[in-house]
Amino acid sequence: MDVALTAEGTYPHQFGGVSVWCDQLIRGMPEHDFQLIALVATGTEPVRWELPSNIASVKKVPIWGQPPASSRSRWRSRSQSRPPLRELIEVLLAPPGDAQGRFADVLRELFEYAQTEDLSASLCSEDAVGLLSDIWRDWPPDSVQAKPTLHDAVTAMQLLEHSLRPLAHPVVQADVVHAVTNGLGALPALAAKWRHGTPMIVTEHGIYMREQYLHSREFPYRWPTRALYLRFMRRLCSLGYHEADMVTPGNVFNKRWEEQLGADSARVRTVYNGVDPAEFPAAEAEPEIPTITWAGRIDPVKDLETLLRSFAVVHREMPEARLRIFGSPPVGQEAYLERCRALRDELGLAEVAVFEGRVVDIRDAYTAGHVVVLCSITEGFPYTLIEAMTCGRACVATDVGGVTEAVADTGVVVPPRSPEALGQACLSLLRDDEQRRRLGAAARVRALQFFTVDRAISAFDEIYTFLGSGHALPTADLEDESDDLVLATLPERDDETELLPMQAAG
Repeated sequence: MDVALTAEGTYPHQFGGVSVWCDQLIRGMPEHDFQLIALVATGTEPVRWELPSNIASVKKVPIWGQPPASSRSRWRSRSQSRPPLRELIEVLLAPPGDAQGRFADVLRELFEYAQTEDLSASLCSEDAVGLLSDIWRDWPPDSVQAKPTLHDAVTAMQLLEHSLRPLAHPVVQADVVHAVTNGLGALPALAAKWRHGTPMIVTEHGIYMREQYLHSREFPYRWPTRALYLRFMRRLCSLGYHEADMVTPGNVFNKRWEEQLGADSARVRTVYNGVDPAEFPAAEAEPEIPTITWAGRIDPVKDLETLLRSFAVVHREMPEARLRIFGSPPVGQEAYLERCRALRDELGLAEVAVFEGRVVDIRDAYTAGHVVVLCSITEGFPYTLIEAMTCGRACVATDVGGVTEAVADTGVVVPPRSPEALGQACLSLLRDDEQRRRLGAAARVRALQFFTVDRAISAFDEIYTFLGSGHALPTADLEDESDDLVLATLPERDDETELLPMQAAG
């Protein structure tokens, strides 16, 4: 079977949990050929992974920088056809519950236009900016936020132009197209479905729209631009769910968000991430000095500042304890690493908290400590957690995404952004050898029972086989065993599906 895998900002050009998942999936299905469609920043990103032999091709789709020269040459000789810019703007400014069907029609028209004409030039033209300014002028203003300006209109159209560039990319041909994200990463999959009728799968490791809401607080744009862009993203994500033949969240937490954002529950099937037990044998010994370890991508969503503040709590009561941080920042987040180092020094932890950099064998990061910490403010179903559990390490983790589903009663779960709670949980485990080792052993049993890579590969092999042959999965197979797996230990939480405070953005 020929599978097209489309991703944004991850495999094979970046490291991280999603990239590990992609590599596992491809290597686990050597009988299938994979085409990679990678949405990247500039197109200059190097391939960082040793690619399996069943990867037939890797095609980059740059989102930033200048549009491709081929687009500009098409524009010079383009016909009199015009993209539906007015319709796009009007549908984005429509009330959140209205016009989703119109958005689907408009986006498909933009795709058809982009395949023969220069959509980038049209979106950045003076006509497009003027059109948005005129329509915005009549849009009921937010009583709290600033009125849109010409600069807001220019910025908004530029954002839309960059976001829609994948529509101009040559349409992939495959038996199945698998979007390893929603949002922009789903655009090549939507194009393949529209052009060739290719079955489409959407897998989310973290909820794309939720992360847009979280990151929007740091957007360097004024409110009108942010609001318009978030409306675009929400409509795009809803369309991705609607068009997908199968939505495969990595956990039940994601499933709840997806269904609230428009996914049909009959086409949603949870498939947990998994690890290879052979690569993560049980740790045999603990360090002599009380040690906490953290491993992952050094990024603001991982909230290392809370980790450092929590370790200050540990250090006050257990001065001999050590914190070892393994990982490196992705391109563009180097300043965050420096900010974390500065905070460490400010807290007086320079001698006891060490940034180790990226480790060659990730297992070494887990076995280097007594306790493994995950302190993120958002997650899907984190590999670092189930890898550490497979090694038999007790974990302390923040209550985000699928963390509670993974840990259940084999670790300690604390609220995010709570240094005192995180620090006290770590102290409790460092002081109680019996409890720590009991939890570590139970964590390994749970990981081996539910979270192995073979289970995940089998699930996707089944999905590919049915969809690729033109058949829907049998209804009986959609009975989601993951629900039964977690209901006994998953607390009732209303906040995980709340779209506020960004509801006003659409």
